[in-house]
Formats: sequence, C-alpha cells, structure tokens
Amino acid sequence: IITCYMPPTSGKVDVDGLDNAEHSLEVRKKIGYLPEMNPLYMDMNVVDYLEYSAQLHGLKGSAMQHRLKEMVHMCGLEDVRHKDIGELSKGYRQRVGLAQAMVHDPEVLILDEPTSGLDPNQIVEIRNLIKQLGRAKTVVLSTHILSEVQATCDRVIIINEGRIVADGSPDQLQQEFQGAESLTLELKTNLSNPLEQISPRLRSLASISGVDLLSTKDSFSRFVLHVDKGNDIRESLFRLAVAEGWVILEMHRKATTLEEVFHKLTTA
Repeated sequence: IITCYMPPTSGKVDVDGLDNAEHSLEVRKKIGYLPEMNPLYMDMNVVDYLEYSAQLHGLKGSAMQHRLKEMVHMCGLEDVRHKDIGELSKGYRQRVGLAQAMVHDPEVLILDEPTSGLDPNQIVEIRNLIKQLGRAKTVVLSTHILSEVQATCDRVIIINEGRIVADGSPDQLQQEFQGAESLTLELKTNLSNPLEQISPRLRSLASISGVDLLSTKDSFSRFVLHVDKGNDIRESLFRLAVAEGWVILEMHRKATTLEEVFHKLTTA
C-alpha cells in the first residue's frame, strides 16, 4: 500500500507530505522498493538490468551512467557487473535488487524481508549495506526476523492485526516490556554442599526472589538468580563473593529480547 502497488481500503498513507492515492506518480518517484521475492531478469547481466531499471525511472545519458557506476560500487557489485543475474548467489542477487531499488536516488527505501534465505555471511553483508544506506535514506524494513531488527534498526514499530501496539527504539521496548530479570552465575569454591552453603547467602541479597542451582561439579557451581524488575545486583553480588572468598567465573545478565516483546504484544 505504501508503495502504491495496492490501494488502501480505508485510511490513507502520506509519503513526504503527499497522499499516495492522490499523488501516486509523485510518491513512486520518492520510493525505492525491494519486495521479498526479488523480481530480477535472470538472463540479463547486472549492468544491463540496472540500466534498464534506470531508464524506467527516466534516467538517461551521462547522469544515468554516473548513477549506475555509483550503485555498482555502493552495492559491491564490481566483480560481478558483467555476469548474468542467474549465475549469481542469492546474496549478490539481493545486492542487485537493492541497487535497482536505489538507482533513481529515492528518498525512502522499503525492504521486505531482505535477508530471508541468506547464509550467515550474506546476512552480515546485507545488514551492513542497509546500515550504510540508512545514514542517507529513510529505510523501512519489514521483517519477522527480530534479530535483524535488533542489529539494524533505530526505531521499531510492532503491528498486530492492523494496529500499532508498540513504537520505540529496540532498547526502549526491551526496557518497557521487561519482566523479572535473571542472572547466570558460575562460582569456584571449596564448599562441599553449594545448595545449602551458597544458595542461602545469595538469597540474602536484596531484590533476589529466587536461586536455582543448575549444576555442580568438583569446586564449580552454576546458579540462576531471579531478580526483581529494574534492579542491578551485580555490584552487590561481586562484594558478597569477595567477602565469602568465592571466585566468580561467569556473571551473565539476561536481557529481554525483541522476540519476547513481540510475543507479549501479539498473543492473547
């Protein structure tokens, strides 16, 4: 709907102050779009395809050639610019898709699941490219892969059944919807019964609501500490360990993930 491919059944969308139903052609000039199913011509080589895309947007002459060189460089396509698209890996095809979405220098870039189906190395490459683009463009990223949102986005909007249920930075949403916290602790001690000798001392700290012993072997013990929301007990825990003569081998504070926030907001 934002890209003018489908009209809204109700409401309206403004892009840069323009109603996209009343000013469809003007809005399309301002938008670059990479759909989830990347629509590429597999029998065309990279440069020919980008030139074709540029011509569709009205570019021509030296200005078009300059823009094509710029896109090939920005999207890291120099080594494959004369290859047929059908010969490229999916990561390179996504790069070609991004290049065609940007060839007319749009103000807004809309990407639908841009890392879907990529291997870990390709994901990092596309993620870094999106971050680079975001410095100069407004980038709207539509995805269900929330780890990508965490790594890429400055602002997150969660929509459930057509309504916005959350809007903020990843850190803001994680803080706002954070429940009771947990902290993993591994200690080295000379105590023979850590459950009875260590757990009560840990429970004595303020804000700890529970202590679970995960494992114990020789002089090593692992615990999960359940902490009241909004409390950071790491300094108090360190001081307790020093006073008791325990050696802290690991202290890991578990943060609320965007997946957990999404689950809370979208399930009844």
